[in-house]
Amino acid sequence: MVELEQNILHRNQLLAERNRGYFAAKNMLAINLVSSPGSGKTSVLERTLREMKDRTDFYVIEGDQQTFNDADRIDAVGVPVVQVNTGQGCHLESDMVQQALQKLKPRDGSLLFIENVGNLVCPAMFDLGENYRVVIISTTEGDDKPIKYPDMFHSAQLCLINKIDLLPYVNFEVEKAMDYARRVNPHIEFLEVSATNGEGMDAWYAWLEARQTENS
Repeated sequence: MVELEQNILHRNQLLAERNRGYFAAKNMLAINLVSSPGSGKTSVLERTLREMKDRTDFYVIEGDQQTFNDADRIDAVGVPVVQVNTGQGCHLESDMVQQALQKLKPRDGSLLFIENVGNLVCPAMFDLGENYRVVIISTTEGDDKPIKYPDMFHSAQLCLINKIDLLPYVNFEVEKAMDYARRVNPHIEFLEVSATNGEGMDAWYAWLEARQTENS
């Protein structure tokens, strides 16, 4: 089983490097969005695309085990999207991203969002060739998520804390969540946002634009 896992990860890494080369050649920024189910990942993405789509070219790869629900939501915003259903799989892999890119045919200098399957375990192991990994947690989850799922937070560059509009009504301590995340990744950054009322989203947009400028 260990040898099989090593072979799978090795093959995935080779294809991830190919994706990385593709993104670099096309001067693209690729963001891998990861979270547990229900964190508001698609809602954050929807609002981001709706409010930023006039600033740059966006493309989206949607990962889910079943249904086209999330892809339909992105399509309604008017952004090119490809749905990848993984069936019994709990994560996207680099070959799935590669196949989706062949369908999307993104323009040079564009920004690609890869919305991974809702899971804080398996996606942490699979590099997709992305430039940045952004993990989203919400105030309706436990603030101990970072130490319960350390690999995901160790591999992420940014943590979005979503649903901050609900802080008065839930038992979630933002500083505690940040402290736990820094224990496994001292370099991780944080932004507090609400996809519902837009609070903090401008800082998220500024972060994206800064990364795109750095990447150009």
